[in-house]
Amino acid sequence: FGSATPSLESVYRVQKGQYTLLALPERVEGRPLPQATIVDMRQEIRSGNATPLSGELREKIAGALERGEQSLLFLNRRGLAGFVSCKACGYVAKCPHCDVSLHQHRDGRLRCHYCGFEIEMPETCPQCGSGFFGGFRIGTQGVEELLQKVFPSARILRMDADTTKRKGDHEKILAAFSEREADILLGTQMIVKGHDFPNVSVVGILAADMSLNSGDFGGSERTFDLLVQASGRAGRGQIPGQVVIQTYQPAHYAITAAAKSDLNGFVKRELSFRKLMMYPPVAHLLLVQITAAGRDEGMAAAAEVRQTIAHIPGKLYLAGPTEAVIARIKDRYRFGLYVKSANYHCLIDVKDRVEVLAQTEAFQKKYPHTRIFFDFEPMGVY
Repeated sequence: FGSATPSLESVYRVQKGQYTLLALPERVEGRPLPQATIVDMRQEIRSGNATPLSGELREKIAGALERGEQSLLFLNRRGLAGFVSCKACGYVAKCPHCDVSLHQHRDGRLRCHYCGFEIEMPETCPQCGSGFFGGFRIGTQGVEELLQKVFPSARILRMDADTTKRKGDHEKILAAFSEREADILLGTQMIVKGHDFPNVSVVGILAADMSLNSGDFGGSERTFDLLVQASGRAGRGQIPGQVVIQTYQPAHYAITAAAKSDLNGFVKRELSFRKLMMYPPVAHLLLVQITAAGRDEGMAAAAEVRQTIAHIPGKLYLAGPTEAVIARIKDRYRFGLYVKSANYHCLIDVKDRVEVLAQTEAFQKKYPHTRIFFDFEPMGVY
């Protein structure tokens, strides 16, 4: 495998002696890593700037334009939908039992998709009492319009799902930017990996902490990976690189480690969290997925599945069942039950026993429209 941001599973296997690590500690020709600055967007709001562009980032983009250099702006939309936070203090509503963010459902309640914990949506921030508490919404089109107002003479390209609908659109946009036909490239995740633009001296990361709040245990790892990959687009040529990381959680270890490209520091903190919570790669995780034609039938079937698993010998940790992130698809209701164990064979036993339960005549008679599926080591929220 080869990566600037190896997965936590790969690093863990290196520590266990199962993989051998071959490190490249320097860039090509010994070029320095870009200088990264973390901007606290809470302070920007306090100072009267409620836009997605901090004063620091505006200043650096302006400098690049004056020097004839290019800027790349990455809008981190991973984990955007559902979670709620406070723009004034940075507080994010989290589950008290699973240490993942709560997601807002259509009925207005906040729910954990691991254990089912739920609360009413607060009207004000529970931590500081401000009225800036709610869902976070930001889009590339709105940022593009703001850039055009702030830098009216700049040539701007936008690369997202809307501008790359037709075959060849990706290549046209990237080629135009590579040929310096634009000063600023704004985009989502598709612009941060594998591209080499020697004239890019400034990288701005908007909403860096979005992926921290995706509602599953892999949020910190995805955030670190995205930020390091995005930062790596700056200073790839002879021009020194500068990175501005905008966040509402400036002290989070995924943010601070990414700013320094400190893989070892991040792994140490993240593995401690995974060990404490019994998450992969320290332990194994099985998602038992239950779908049904009716909500009541699905919940009853899921409860019986949980009861069956609870009586299986072995050190198992159960969470749920709870409704899936998307509670209904094609008129089928969806529920998830998470099972954790340090012993992979215990989870195989769980799968086998649940399959036997689902095939019994009694179960099929009670729940005729229910289906059960299994997903080992899921990294996303069901």
